Amino acid sequence: MEKIKVAVIGPGNIGSDLMYKILRSRYMKMEMMAGIVLSEGLKRAASLGIRTTTEGIKPVLEDESIKIVFDATGAKPHLQHAPLLKAAGKIAIDLTPAAVGPYVVPPVNLHELYEAPNLNLVTCGGQATVPIVYAIQRVAGARYAEIVAAIASKSAGPGTRQNIDEFTQTTAKALCAVGKAQKGKAIIILNPAEPPIIMTNTVYVEVENPDEKAIRESVEDMVREVQSYVPGYRLRVPPLLDGHKVTTIIEVEGAGDFLPKYSGNLDIITAAAVAVGDRLAAKMLGKERPEWQKRSASI
Repeated sequence: MEKIKVAVIGPGNIGSDLMYKILRSRYMKMEMMAGIVLSEGLKRAASLGIRTTTEGIKPVLEDESIKIVFDATGAKPHLQHAPLLKAAGKIAIDLTPAAVGPYVVPPVNLHELYEAPNLNLVTCGGQATVPIVYAIQRVAGARYAEIVAAIASKSAGPGTRQNIDEFTQTTAKALCAVGKAQKGKAIIILNPAEPPIIMTNTVYVEVENPDEKAIRESVEDMVREVQSYVPGYRLRVPPLLDGHKVTTIIEVEGAGDFLPKYSGNLDIITAAAVAVGDRLAAKMLGKERPEWQKRSASI
């Protein structure tokens, strides 16, 4: 079957995990892995028969057959890459904190963003918790949402550690902009426990209309939607209602494609990126289903 050619910029751990996920895609073909030095990630891609380059973004821009580009570099490089990719007519799926384009959380708002030239994946905490906040808000209203994301210290690299403030601010913004809470707050905890813990997310929402049955059904429906592209996404504690406050806990185990299974925080953002790419590629190929116009259904 015909597939849409895509490239990954940034051959590190995130880029490598993306590569393995893209190789399983029904609608995307992993055409190129781009870096600036001959790294282990580029060698790994080459060993799988994927075209590689150490010239950075330049060969990606020059290849007209590449339609979608995943940027797994950093915020500063993406600020440079974004206008170049737009000028070249390529869709950018941004896994950095740059947030040039709108936030996208596949089961919540991807159906509204099919024409956007640049899509930002928020944060790992955002991908894990925004769907739950939105699921609660759509049936009960959300005056306030607060999330606490606890991840294994080993799964937090230098980039995460250097951008903790950006992580919390960006996630809090997404709870409101995408999750539709009136106010939001985010906290991240790096847990040094051995063996490493899997990602655990506690979600607190102050609701306007406390209907426990409706809230639970909405959350369970959303969990199933996220599981369509993140199989390790699980409802650890179902929604509990205390007056107007809802508490629920989500855990995320990684698929183990390249990253360790305890790195669910990294896996969920690469899985979400590939889910976005898959749906965009399917639309380009005319394979979209009618319900995709209403929501981002699983592929």
